[in-house]
Amino acid sequence: MAYASSDDRKIVSPRWNSKPLAHLIEPRTLILPPPAHPPVGYLVALGPSLRADPDGAVFLRKQALVPVNPKVVPPPVVLRLNPAFLAQMDEKRTGSLLKFMGDESLYPSPEEEVNRKIVINQLKQIVREWIKKIAWQHRLPKTVIYQTSATVLTYGSYGLGVHGPESDIDALCVGPYFATMEEDFFIVLRSMLEGRVEVTELQCVKSAKVPLMRFKFNGISIDFPYARLSVVSAPECLNIFDPSILAKIDETSWRSLSGVRANNRILQLVPNLKNFQSLLRCVKLWAKRRGVYSHLFGFFGGIHLAILAAYVCQKYQHASISALLCLFFETFSKWPWPEPVILRDPLIQFGHPDMPSFMPIMMPCSPFDWCNSNITRSTYTKIVSEFQRGYSLTRLQDPEGLKFKWESLFEAYPYKTEYTHFMRIFLAARDVNLQDWAGWVKSRIRALLLKLEMVINYCDPNPTEFVDHVVAEPNVVFYWGLSPDGETIDIDWLKEEFMKSVNTDHLPDVNHNFCKLDLELVHSSQLPKGLDFDASSARWSKPHWRIRDNRESRIPLYSQHLPHYFVGHAADGEYPAAAAG
Repeated sequence: MAYASSDDRKIVSPRWNSKPLAHLIEPRTLILPPPAHPPVGYLVALGPSLRADPDGAVFLRKQALVPVNPKVVPPPVVLRLNPAFLAQMDEKRTGSLLKFMGDESLYPSPEEEVNRKIVINQLKQIVREWIKKIAWQHRLPKTVIYQTSATVLTYGSYGLGVHGPESDIDALCVGPYFATMEEDFFIVLRSMLEGRVEVTELQCVKSAKVPLMRFKFNGISIDFPYARLSVVSAPECLNIFDPSILAKIDETSWRSLSGVRANNRILQLVPNLKNFQSLLRCVKLWAKRRGVYSHLFGFFGGIHLAILAAYVCQKYQHASISALLCLFFETFSKWPWPEPVILRDPLIQFGHPDMPSFMPIMMPCSPFDWCNSNITRSTYTKIVSEFQRGYSLTRLQDPEGLKFKWESLFEAYPYKTEYTHFMRIFLAARDVNLQDWAGWVKSRIRALLLKLEMVINYCDPNPTEFVDHVVAEPNVVFYWGLSPDGETIDIDWLKEEFMKSVNTDHLPDVNHNFCKLDLELVHSSQLPKGLDFDASSARWSKPHWRIRDNRESRIPLYSQHLPHYFVGHAADGEYPAAAAG
């Protein structure tokens, strides 16, 4: 508030605990430009001077126009806070944010970090031994066998350096041209891994867009796809951006490599790696807690959040981590969607007409296509509202930051109070791996969301997995929030339509007669007692299905002249000792 008298201008300064904070105002930033010639009936008060009185008001004597009859309120004075105070406040907020991150266990312990490095190094050694064996099987020249190599490249949260204590590792196996995926990777290398005591729960996911093996190595979950390059050797120092290496690559290997290439390019483009990693950790936690982190369910995936965080880091290169988090929400709460988010990169080429309808985000590596997106009308609405909520909470409202608590930004989404109607999705499996069945359904869950949007105004597909302990058979349950018109849904029609998508293909080696899928409308009063929607304890599992009979005999494609045990085949229902490699 500001008003004029004949010789003074009074400005109410910020206060805290009834104490004046006049020191927050920088005198040199008080702006009130007078006209060149005062109009008739006005006097000119000269100055400037600045002082504070005991009640906390700041008096400014500055060159200004004051009417002879002081009934007209002059223009307000523009204030800017003292830069020294702003720096002090930013330091306090950054310290409180870092403490919050530590309390939330967002960082792995030093011991866990060492264990991950050991696992990756052991995996690289296994892969190097594997490719020598494959080269010998193909009867390549001795010089090639000696020179050839394969390697393991990490990506995802581990590759970006933002993994947590329970994060898995995305590790890409990269091999030369003669190592095939179908036999050399999924049979020979698989057999070598199964022969290791450190490896457990090994599964093959061959029908996915990015085929991979999934297993645990010393208790750490590994996602392990394969890329075959048109080279004789794939050393650890491989340049995955070399056009000559990528020229003759097959489509499957290209998709497998895209995650590694996108990660590496992001790390090259961000100006401050440590700040980027801290920001991305916070953003991922926020997205999980607020129920907007699940690519399959129509929200953001890891790559989307990484690019959004990198964009903010590029734009505000010298900002602190707390300022970056505030600027993240300010930037994207005001973003003019569907304008695309594109990182600043001189290599990026524009001109892609097939832009997604909602929230287009460009991949930071050639061919500079759009990130795969499952966002729908409903999920777009929720994401935008969460951006706006984040901005409203992180705006500078408390001058010294004493009242602000980061916990409020990361509060779990209040599903129970936001919705009165829910759709219960129940998945169960008898004599079938439940994780396989649930992963299969989740990979097609977007079809259900689109069907719902055809008949109701809004649906919030909560990705949190629950278990119905009343049911004896293994199960997974989802509860999706519905708009008030959700009670009018024809649930039988909806299930019939969704099952068409689920049954388009069949889960390999699994009889769907042993799998169950039920949809049910429930009122919030009918939710199980004790049901905890707290997203901080939610489970996220990646969609996958496996080859169930891992002992079935296979006919080798090119190595009939070698015994089964040498190439890692399961012969006669048994694994010979030599199959371990």
